Formats: sequence, C-alpha cells, structure tokens
Amino acid sequence: MHEFVILLNGELKTYHNYDDIPEQFDNLIKFKPVIPEPPHEEHQHDEIGEWNKKLQELMKREKNASRN
Repeated sequence: MHEFVILLNGELKTYHNYDDIPEQFDNLIKFKPVIPEPPHEEHQHDEIGEWNKKLQELMKREKNASRN
C-alpha cells in the first residue's frame, strides 16, 4: 500500500492514494509508493517511471518549501 505523509496546518496526515493529497500543504514528510518486485511487466515500468514526476509535483505544491 502506498504511503504519503504530509504536514497540513501543523498536523500529520497520511494518504494511501496519491490523488487524495490536497493541492496545497505545508510540507511533504514521506513519499513511499509501492514498487512491485521484479521482473516488471511493461505497464509496471510505465507506472514506476511516473513516480518521480509525481514526487516533483508534490514538492511544487508545498507551501513551506524552500525556494532558492
């Protein structure tokens, strides 16, 4: 089961579905998608390849992210 933990208004919130994560939150605490054991089928490779993009998107949605 995926596990995504965010800090929202001083409270830790855990989500198991990426799509349930709010559009804005204070900080991303944990990003732990489930990666199936190899060997992988082609559709699994596609899904695995999307997780980095999703992590980058969440980091942009952080309200308290450090902006250099």
